[in-house]
Formats: sequence, structure tokens, C-alpha cells
Amino acid sequence: MDAILEELLRHGVALVGLNVFLQQLGLPIPSVPTMMIAGALALDGRISAPGVFAVSVAASALADMLWFAAGRRFGYPVLKLLCRVSLSPDACVRQTEGIFERWGFPSLVLSKFVPGFSTVAPPMAGALRMSLPRFLLATVASAALWVGAAMGAGALFRREIEWLLGWMSRHGVLAALALLVLLALYVAYKAWQRWQLARHVEGAMIAVHDLAARLADDSPPLLVDVGSRLAQRSRAHIPGAVLLDLEAIGSGAHAFPEDRSVVFYCACPNEVSAKRATQILLARGHRDVRALAGGLEGWMAAGHPVEQGVGMILAPMAARRAA
Repeated sequence: MDAILEELLRHGVALVGLNVFLQQLGLPIPSVPTMMIAGALALDGRISAPGVFAVSVAASALADMLWFAAGRRFGYPVLKLLCRVSLSPDACVRQTEGIFERWGFPSLVLSKFVPGFSTVAPPMAGALRMSLPRFLLATVASAALWVGAAMGAGALFRREIEWLLGWMSRHGVLAALALLVLLALYVAYKAWQRWQLARHVEGAMIAVHDLAARLADDSPPLLVDVGSRLAQRSRAHIPGAVLLDLEAIGSGAHAFPEDRSVVFYCACPNEVSAKRATQILLARGHRDVRALAGGLEGWMAAGHPVEQGVGMILAPMAARRAA
């Protein structure tokens, strides 16, 4: 922290802007503490408050624009790349889709205040074809609220920040050790969650070529595309698939036929939504349930056909009638 303070006093506005830009690109470099310290220093006139605010907002908007352009150009693969560097890569895309679907435009304005969502939201907006003017308005408003809140908090808690900086300077080893222990516990918990999921569905996967063969049979399986309605309207589907979101499957709102095989697939990292849907049905006593290995991306990579537009959305209890 002493080093951060020293560098802020030496390089001022440019350092804060660079810190914000790198964090918004996705690097694990927290910028809120830097902006809070800058806010405290600005109260004493030791750094330019308007300069820090303007440069930080511009840096955040520039990083968001780069991700928005990548999402518009490359679509969901960009999201999967971003989510793979997350500690929760399996839920990253699904949770971001859920926030977009529930809150729409306002979710972008408040995105900076939601950990993990801040970096993924711009490419998601690009992949879902949000208009450029709307995105620019949302991202600048979000950055202004976020930077203003951080600097305001720094000015408000100036004395506490000075005390914390002093304490961390005197007990740097203890503070670093505590942070490392908390991080290790969190990583271990996420690893345990993945192991639990893999253990339950390890034998319930189906390869792309096997699914293609089964779909050509006289009695094909019920094929279910698992994802948010927002995403399902924006990407391709396997022909004949019905559409469901994971929350509806988990709530039991849809009754699946017990005398027909069911195959779930998704467009998400590690096929986690399809695996969780499979786990849910297996726990309810269904025997012939599979998750597609490789998901939609694996199906398309193998050269199998897909269709655009909205497919059939499964209404409550419709799965039984689809048998």
C-alpha cells in the first residue's frame, strides 16, 4: 500500500487511469483501492479530482468498447475465453445471461458494482447485438457511477484509509498471509464443487457422433437446449431441440417423459449447464439421461447442421406431451 501511495503521488492521474484500464481488460489488478486513495488525496488537493475522474471514466469506457467489439465480432467464444480465467468459469456465462435477461439495459449501468459481471458484460452485449449508441450510454454511465462512488468513498473515509495504510505497512506479512489463506479456501471449495458434479455425471455423457446417430433413429431422444431465453434467441440450435433454462429444470416446472431418453446440451464452458440438468433428472429417478460432450460448439465443429432463430420453447408439462 505504501508503494501504491508513493506511485500515486508521483504519477497521479495517469497511474489511476492505467490501473482502471488494465482491470477492465480483465487483469487481476484491483483498481477500487487506487481510486479510493486518489479520492482521499484529492480532498487534500494533492491530486486532481476532475482529472482522476475523467481519465478513469475514459479508460473504463475504452476497455469496455474493446470487449464489446470482440463480442460483436467473435460472439460466444470470447465469453468462454473470459470465463475460463475466472474462478467460477462454469457458471460465468450462465449467470451473465441471467442478469441480462432479468434486468436488460439497467444491468449494464450497474455492471461495475457486480464482481465478475463487469468484465463479461461488454462482450455479452456485443454478442447479443446491442446497439452501439445504447451500449456507449450505458458503459459511460456505469463508469461514472463506479468511479464517483470509489473516489467519494475514499474522501469520506480518508482517516480510516490513512489508518489502514499504516496498519498494512506495519503488518504486511500478516495481511498477505490472511489473504492467501482465504483465497486458498475459496479455490478448494470451487474445486470440490466441480469434483462433485463430475462424479455424478461422469458416465452420463454422449459423444457428438453418437447423438447424430441416435437422432437419425426411428425413436430419437428428446433433445433439450439448456440456456437463457436471451441467449437462445441470439445463437444457433441443433435442429429439433426444445429450449429450456436451467432454473426451470431445477424448479421441477417441466415434467420429462420417463419412457424416452433425454439429451441436454448447452453453449457454455465445460458443458456445465447440460451436466447440471442431467444431474437433476438422474436424482429424480430418470435413467436414460445424457449430456452432450463438447456442447453446441462440438456439434458445429463436427460439421453437423444447426438452425438459426427461436426454436420450440418447452412450456410447463410440455415435455411429457413431447414424448
